[in-house]
Amino acid sequence: MSKLGNIGARLYRGEVGYDFIGKRKIWYGISILITITAIVGLAVRGLNMGIEFSGGAVFTTPKTSVSASEAEHKAEAAAEGHQATVQKLGNGGLRIQISELDTQQSVPVQEALAKDLNVPVKDINTQLVGPSWGEEIANKAWLGLGIFMVLVVIYLAIAFEWRMALAALIALIHDLTITVGVYALVGFEVTPGTVIGLLTILGYSLYDTVVVFDSLKESSRDIQKQTRFTYSEVANRSINSTLVRSINTTVVALLPVAGLLFVGGGVLGAGMLNDISLALFVGLAAGAYSSIFIATPLVADFKERDPAMKALAKRVRAKRASAAAKGDAPGQQEAAEEADAPQDAEDDGDGDDTAAAGSMVGQRNQPASRNRGRGRPSGKRR
Repeated sequence: MSKLGNIGARLYRGEVGYDFIGKRKIWYGISILITITAIVGLAVRGLNMGIEFSGGAVFTTPKTSVSASEAEHKAEAAAEGHQATVQKLGNGGLRIQISELDTQQSVPVQEALAKDLNVPVKDINTQLVGPSWGEEIANKAWLGLGIFMVLVVIYLAIAFEWRMALAALIALIHDLTITVGVYALVGFEVTPGTVIGLLTILGYSLYDTVVVFDSLKESSRDIQKQTRFTYSEVANRSINSTLVRSINTTVVALLPVAGLLFVGGGVLGAGMLNDISLALFVGLAAGAYSSIFIATPLVADFKERDPAMKALAKRVRAKRASAAAKGDAPGQQEAAEEADAPQDAEDDGDGDDTAAAGSMVGQRNQPASRNRGRGRPSGKRR
């Protein structure tokens, strides 16, 4: 078995683990800082909306020796102050996008570009997008996003419970805010491809969150019938048991997206790839982070406020304090706890009291022959 596979198996069995839930205030602080940065960037710089949303004209030229930066200055001068965005195409041509340009203005701009770039007017392809069409596309995008959010909350509330639905919704908003903020800070153009990318990463983030929630649901099914682990400890072991799977899924998903963003968009100059690849790259990373460091810790926080979970945590602490005060032998303490703990909680607990939980885990994984030998009356074998 590979080293990573061995670590994953030990995480799943609870032999090793990291206290994600116990350090949740650190993760909350990091997320708040990143979110504030994204909101400030969005408020200060705003989004660079494409002509699909703001309306305008796109001029595609044949091969030319003029650079993209030089063509941008010429286009803005020809359009009399309208903002222009220029991308160098793979065939040596240019894609010149000028926002808020109407039909009457497009003809003289096309002629001026042909003169400045030294290309025939008939070889410049012109596409016009009206602002009303862009507004309709934007409204449909918002409508689709709203419907998606509502369906997510309904599904999670039915499949799990309302606390998990609320935590997942907060995690999704967290991912959206970070991705949109990065777009504002980087200055990439927002196009329909960007909207598709955002919807895609929301689905991925939800998938990763549901995997952890499903493990948590199974682990905490009969949690109140035992006094071995608190809800936060069970939630922490659920994260650890699915940690390697989340890492593998994220890495495999990010590699091709990184190829689109850095190779396709950066090296080859494929501007259309940037629209969707940046949203996917940032969103996939944020989704993997939120499912582990935000969604599940939030569920633990919500559940620990439940009177039943508070009473369980009090019983767990009292039992551990009693066992420590009495100085019970390891074998006696283990036997009492094995009889008291349900199977699901036994397989999926860990968390705030690392020393006590780790000791229980180590004793539970001892060979069966050693466990059977404890407490057997001495005497001659018949």
